[in-house]
Amino acid sequence: MNHQASSPRILLKRLRELMAEPLEPQERLDRIVGQIAGNMVAAVCSVYVLRADSVLELYATQGLKRDAVHLASLRMGQGLVGTIAASARPLNLSDAQSHPAFRYLPETGEEIYHSFLGVPILRAGRTLGVLVVQNTDEHSYSEEDVEALQTAAMLLAEMIVSGDLRKITRPGMELDLTRSVSIAGDAYGEGLALGHAVLHEPRIIVNNLVNEDSDAEIARLREALEKLRASIDDMLQRGDVLAEGEHREVLETYRMFAHDRGWVRRLEEAIQLGLTAEGAVEKVQSDTKARMIRLTDPFMRERMHDLDDLANRLLRQLTGYSADVHGDGFPEDAVIVARAMGAAELLDYPRDSLRGLVLEDGAATSHVIIVARAMGIPVVGQAAGVAAQVENGDGIIVDGDDGEVHVRPLDAVVRAYEEKLRLRARRQEQFRALRSVDPVSSDGVRVNLMMNAGLLVDLPHLDDSGAEGIGLFRTELQFMIASRMPKATEQEAFYRQVLDHAGNRPVTFRTLDIGSDKMVSYFRSQEEENPAMGWRAVRLALDRPYLLRMQLRALMKATAGEALKVMVPMVSEVDEIRQTRALMAKEVQHMRRFGHDVPRKIELGAMLEVPALLYEIDEMMAEVDFVSVGSNDLYQFLMATDRGNARVADRYDTLSKPFLRVLRDIVRAGERNHVPVTLCGEFASRPISAMALFAIGYRTVSMSPTAIGPVKAMLLGLDISAVSSFLNDALDDPKNLTPVRTLLERFAAENNIPL
Repeated sequence: MNHQASSPRILLKRLRELMAEPLEPQERLDRIVGQIAGNMVAAVCSVYVLRADSVLELYATQGLKRDAVHLASLRMGQGLVGTIAASARPLNLSDAQSHPAFRYLPETGEEIYHSFLGVPILRAGRTLGVLVVQNTDEHSYSEEDVEALQTAAMLLAEMIVSGDLRKITRPGMELDLTRSVSIAGDAYGEGLALGHAVLHEPRIIVNNLVNEDSDAEIARLREALEKLRASIDDMLQRGDVLAEGEHREVLETYRMFAHDRGWVRRLEEAIQLGLTAEGAVEKVQSDTKARMIRLTDPFMRERMHDLDDLANRLLRQLTGYSADVHGDGFPEDAVIVARAMGAAELLDYPRDSLRGLVLEDGAATSHVIIVARAMGIPVVGQAAGVAAQVENGDGIIVDGDDGEVHVRPLDAVVRAYEEKLRLRARRQEQFRALRSVDPVSSDGVRVNLMMNAGLLVDLPHLDDSGAEGIGLFRTELQFMIASRMPKATEQEAFYRQVLDHAGNRPVTFRTLDIGSDKMVSYFRSQEEENPAMGWRAVRLALDRPYLLRMQLRALMKATAGEALKVMVPMVSEVDEIRQTRALMAKEVQHMRRFGHDVPRKIELGAMLEVPALLYEIDEMMAEVDFVSVGSNDLYQFLMATDRGNARVADRYDTLSKPFLRVLRDIVRAGERNHVPVTLCGEFASRPISAMALFAIGYRTVSMSPTAIGPVKAMLLGLDISAVSSFLNDALDDPKNLTPVRTLLERFAAENNIPL
């Protein structure tokens, strides 16, 4: 018996016409199930919609008892319908009642039906409901029937997403698509944000699903595929993989998928069924994602992300989509949600409107997170699956204190966080009241609390935080946000603005630290196996001395007649400092020859980030005016933990004995050589780790501006002499196996020190 009365194309067109008619939601659903039943010569067609309580409710039926609509229901995983929803896969049965998952619902009157075909209603791989057809005789539905029903389910997904069904949702019930979702991640940037979500790479919404000419759509698809393949090949051949923020192996995977015949064949088959090229991509993408989303193997889940990204790139090719982050639709309280992103990409967004950042990936010391903290916005990383749960414009709360993200939060949650914001504001007021208080410990030890910066937007924090100066100014951020190399005059003007804002407060400029994950689009570099330990920072600068000389000249002109403090990043051996000082001397000579004023005093420092330097530390001290410990990279190299790899970045406690002993050795080397030693990095930004630094001898630290208030509040109540004796004894005692963090927390609790 042939159960296919008309083609899927005709069904799609008729359903599209029904979607366009001015009908009430229930009538539209009733007519849709009637149309599908008639087209497929089915005795029954039913639509189940997933509610927020994980229950699938019967919303419309043709063939079952009408009284069962909005009353009959199955839990996720319960019965055939619940099994389809839970697995996100079709179920095609000749005798449904013999299936072990079959569950009889007496209110529906379905006991007389045997053949059964059900498909999930999907959006971006997420189950929204189930669409079912049934017949009295025993037979298996054809592959064409399955494809037709899946395509019809796409149109129903569009109806559910539109919010149309809210009118017929029973009071007190809520659909799953709009339910509140809470995701636990890692707290990477303190603070709270209530705002609206902006997807960094938004999903392309496909509105035109039904095609008029399959051959023309296949031609469009093939043209878009060729452009996509060419763009991937071009990125690989030009060697600008890092500038695009993609790793070569990912692009190689993209290229493999883009040429995969099976993937292309499924796309073309979907078009032959009557979908547009865009609709075909969305269908195949959603089907594939639904199959893979429940996989636990991390490699396969990563491949799912790769294929998902590739499908989105193809949709952009087909639609000609390009995001305008400066458009009128950009919310004033934007929370950026992304799988991953670079620091420069974050800086592309309107800064006055940014309220928070949520990442599926990322680690506490990755540069996008450092930049976000510099901008003063809360950050949550490792928020698994958040991008798939969020739609543009969704209400969202970012809790950067506890590492939580709340999507479409309930009113009670919003009220609780509004109160938390008010309490936090009062606490910030208390910290602001300390701005003019000298940072002196309870036993009379003065500590210099400096701040890290890198953008002009950071500079107002100098006054707001009460920082005594800028201990680390990251000059590379000016280069990262520019579309071309900043001219020497532009660099000079920028540095002068920084100094003018600082007034008589000291500023320490770090020379360019580009390379690794801080690439600039106009500077091509060779692909490296391990860029974090490759051609970057001072290595790059000494190999391209015109870059360093241009920057040094700009800094000298900006500080003419005043003091200039410059430090060199990623120093691995003393000779790199000698070479830098020689270049600096040449610039001084050049400027004097052409009648330019030079700084009255130049201090040159080295950033101690590479462990090898520890073994010629006294020789280095003889060559520099000061040393600044870069705690982020030093910890990374000392513990062999890639700071951009979240799987290992938080594996070891920074308050460990080995790391603290190394930090103590550095400050003691400074004391015996009479060379000032400072520390700049995230290590100083937490009161508990700042307390450890003061205990082992650091008297100047630089941190994020928001950390200065809490650290100063801790310092004012701290007896440095007592904690120094306590901690140094613990570091020197090999039999003391208690974690240092536990010891410090205990000390703080016993001495009423706020952490």
